[in-house]
Amino acid sequence: MRLELLPRPDPSPVARALAPLAALVVAFLVAGLVVALMGRSPVSAFEVYVLQPLTDPWSLRAMLVKATPLILIAIGLSYCFRAGLWNIGAEGQFIMGGVAGAALALATHGSDPGPWLLPAMMIAGILGGAAWGAIPAFLKVRFGVSEILTSLFLVYIAELFLDWLARGPWRDPAGFNFPQSVVFESAARLPEIPGLDRVHVGVILAVIAVLVTAIVLGRTLFGYRLKLTGDAPRAARFAGFDAKRTTFIVFLISGGLAGLAGIAEVSGQIGRVIPDISPGYGFTAITVAFLGRLNPFGILAAGLVLALTFIGGENAQILLRLPFDLTVAFQGLVLLFVLGADALVSYRVRLVRRVGAKA
Repeated sequence: MRLELLPRPDPSPVARALAPLAALVVAFLVAGLVVALMGRSPVSAFEVYVLQPLTDPWSLRAMLVKATPLILIAIGLSYCFRAGLWNIGAEGQFIMGGVAGAALALATHGSDPGPWLLPAMMIAGILGGAAWGAIPAFLKVRFGVSEILTSLFLVYIAELFLDWLARGPWRDPAGFNFPQSVVFESAARLPEIPGLDRVHVGVILAVIAVLVTAIVLGRTLFGYRLKLTGDAPRAARFAGFDAKRTTFIVFLISGGLAGLAGIAEVSGQIGRVIPDISPGYGFTAITVAFLGRLNPFGILAAGLVLALTFIGGENAQILLRLPFDLTVAFQGLVLLFVLGADALVSYRVRLVRRVGAKA
């Protein structure tokens, strides 16, 4: 016997809209079962993971900070995914954006560069991430190499490069041999939003990215080109859309936004270069993009939800002694169930019985 997936002639728009919510609920149920098998109360875990962060002002502010890189990266990924291209290397683009912007901060350390430094760091971060994203785009266009493999492999190169910088050329001589750079001066730090302690203006950058992308994807010819290229590549060719050019553009946009997220994290939240500037934002953002249905406003909401799991996971480590790896596993479950729910909405499952050959 085997299973077949048959396309539904007219998928329900209501089911399609509710699929991410259903996937999230199922992921919570499975996570609750795992918590119970570990000898903890699922109810207590839900309270620590979800309810406490939503009722604590400090946790809410921390959630905004955690959501900022997730939203920026996921917005960039939505351009690639809508065009039918798989950028799996946003983590590396995030890192290289942080490195490029940090290079300016460290080069001007100890001087008085003036107000131009911070905007220049943001631009350098965008360019660094875009340059790293251009590599898999070039390899795909020029040699037909899978962008999935190249973008993913480049993540490890970026991680090792950052580690070398933090432990080598950029290490603080007065830092007691810790693998970290000097603390950025105030001119190189993203300022906090007035009235929101610890929440930097990177949050505003994320909201701007959402609004701009909503206009670009929903009301421009370029947005239509991406949708047509992803849904019907052959029709896009007949319409005169250049697939190679589109590949370069979306990877530059995706890498640039990931790089902006990287320098926003380094100059806003961390304030120096360390070997680990990301807890996996680039990979988690893939879940954010699909949970948000590749819709900018859906990504905004999904980014807040996944940021909540980071904060809740940290609380669970302290209060319930649950490993943080459980949070990573939960995020993977969300992506798995979102993709599964989408498949069930678009296809129906049919069980086919194999007829045995007669002797």
